[in-house]
Amino acid sequence: MAKEKINLNISGMTCVNCSGGIEKFLNKKKGVISANVSFASSEGEFIIDDSLYSKEKLTSDIQKLGYKPEEDLKALEEEQLLSFKRLRKIFFTSITLTFIMFCLMFLNIFSEETTKYLVFFIASIVQFYCGLRFYKLGIKSVINRNYDMNVLVALGTSAAYFYSTVVVFFPHLFPENLRFLYFDGASVIITFVLLGRYLEENSKLKASDFLKKLMNLAPVNANLIDENKNIKTVLASSLKPKDIVLVKSGEKIPTDGIIIEGNADIDTSMITGESMPVFKKIGDEVLSGTLNSNGTIKIEVSKESSDTTLSKIITLLKTAQSKQIPISRFADKVANIFVPSVIFISILAFLVWGFVFGDFQKAIIASISVLIISCPCALGLATPIAIVSSVSRGAKEGILIKNPEILEEIKEIKYAVFDKTGTLTKGEITVSNTNIDEKYFELIGSIENYSEHPISKAIVSFIKDKKYDVNKEIKEIDIIPGKGIKASFDGDEIILGNKKLLDENSVQVDESHEKFYLEELEKSNGLIYVAINKKTIGSFSLEDKLKDDAVSVIKELKQLNIEPILLTGDNKITAQKIADKLGIKKIYSEVLPTEKYEVIKELQKKSKVMFIGDGINDAPSIKQANIGITLNSGSDITKDAGDIILVHNELSSIIKSINLSIETMKIVKQNLFWAFTYNILGIPLAAGILYPIFGLMLNPMYAGIAMSFSSVSVVLNSLRLKIKKL
Repeated sequence: MAKEKINLNISGMTCVNCSGGIEKFLNKKKGVISANVSFASSEGEFIIDDSLYSKEKLTSDIQKLGYKPEEDLKALEEEQLLSFKRLRKIFFTSITLTFIMFCLMFLNIFSEETTKYLVFFIASIVQFYCGLRFYKLGIKSVINRNYDMNVLVALGTSAAYFYSTVVVFFPHLFPENLRFLYFDGASVIITFVLLGRYLEENSKLKASDFLKKLMNLAPVNANLIDENKNIKTVLASSLKPKDIVLVKSGEKIPTDGIIIEGNADIDTSMITGESMPVFKKIGDEVLSGTLNSNGTIKIEVSKESSDTTLSKIITLLKTAQSKQIPISRFADKVANIFVPSVIFISILAFLVWGFVFGDFQKAIIASISVLIISCPCALGLATPIAIVSSVSRGAKEGILIKNPEILEEIKEIKYAVFDKTGTLTKGEITVSNTNIDEKYFELIGSIENYSEHPISKAIVSFIKDKKYDVNKEIKEIDIIPGKGIKASFDGDEIILGNKKLLDENSVQVDESHEKFYLEELEKSNGLIYVAINKKTIGSFSLEDKLKDDAVSVIKELKQLNIEPILLTGDNKITAQKIADKLGIKKIYSEVLPTEKYEVIKELQKKSKVMFIGDGINDAPSIKQANIGITLNSGSDITKDAGDIILVHNELSSIIKSINLSIETMKIVKQNLFWAFTYNILGIPLAAGILYPIFGLMLNPMYAGIAMSFSSVSVVLNSLRLKIKKL
């Protein structure tokens, strides 16, 4: 048996039962090993035995169910947008016609006979134009023996519409006390259900905004060098491995590849979060979406456009949106057995009222009301819409939730374990010390002002803070990627750069300058020498400071009764220095990567652990922890291992993640409570159980309003996450 995994975008799903119906239908097919379809992300993952079933058969079967498989995400988005516009048009048509219908019925503008026929005409448009989608999907559901909410809406409104139509044209068939019209009820139901769908679709479209922004990072076009050495502009998505591409200064890298000619400083901040451009030379890898800051390079394409690092990040977000938490799976199962039960209760109510009590008017009202009020949409939407809102809100805050299951666990965390380097520290350099005479500052600042390199910016910023002018005109300047700057001014040769650049230019290093250099080096700081006419005048010491929010995050974690722990491979002195600044009491220092993993396991014996790191050496610990959080500046491996990625590399997002988790679970529980309570109370009331005792019985119109209100309330309750303060 040869397994094949197929991912497809699916358009046309209108509620969670649609995704459930596709899963149910395909899981019965011979050769389909598993079928998982997410209504929230409009995506399906299928594993098939390709000796018994094929991809063509899979797409054909999905089409038979009334849905459209789209391999291209852009095509899916276009289809979703088109579908949303159609839905919006139908909804506003429906609500307008329903409003006119109510005006005709209650304002007595025309005679009763004329009003009756006008209302019938308007109701027919609402029923068969605005409500056509319920018939189409309902019929397909019945054919596939998947009785979803479309069946309920079609049945309920049809019962109300056709009963009223017979009363209009053949009133003599009914006794006078049964000649009621329910056109308004059917129209209100269709309008409110359309409103629920409209809000739902609008929420889904907004949830995918972050995806679009990520996709826009990649350039659309690329400069392809063909076999005849001619440069052609082609679509970046059409590039194949082994193609050669030219990337000029200031252009974005169109795809992942290897440099085969030239060198350049590459700004990777948009993908990795790394603050400093990285000097890349022949043989180095460059990533799609990153920026060529200076220099011209030729790269050989190493991956298909669908397999680049940027594409993987996009896939992570899509995967996060498609996962379901256990409480969600429970609700979906309940929703799928709900419809047949409701149809049974409706028939039972008709039989009891009609044949036991002999009241066929109430029999019709009860059976129609049960069909109308029992909408599984609220139940099915309760968790998915909250998760979509949560993932969307997280994305907006720079929190990429890969695994929504952890939303149930974050609130139980006892230990928050931090890696040090790159996690608690900024990753942004600043000048911490210098032994250069300030009389040189204007000249040095003016030279560095010609470079966009972060080290140059740090020095310029430092000198500007000293109130020196940095706008001298420097006519001869040479920026050497990866080494520094050479310049000439008033006949002097000035060199600013690393030790390698000084050695290459035979610069003489003063003994006192070398001593300062070595002392600062021992503090793990970086240094840039400055030399004039082959003699050093001193150096700038640069350091990576603690992140601005590090201290406050540790304090807030303590307030949440979560113990912060520092776990680092650094020596004890450095680790203690950082821990003291942050107020961390528990420290594990000089720890090897494998030992980090063991520390996490030991802590897990006491309680649940959250680990926050960014290096490849942190990956095993991130995977082992109950909640693994990694920074966007981390490696692909750590991002694959983590449950949450902090897109903006801000530690404050950890507190927001915890608060988002708590708020999400509150919303899920509120939604499920409301959905269950509504159905438990609503169905017996609609069936007329309370009528013999209290005289209470819903008519179809109020049943329709109640049903729609339940769906809308679940959607609106979930959308509160978008404005909740985290």
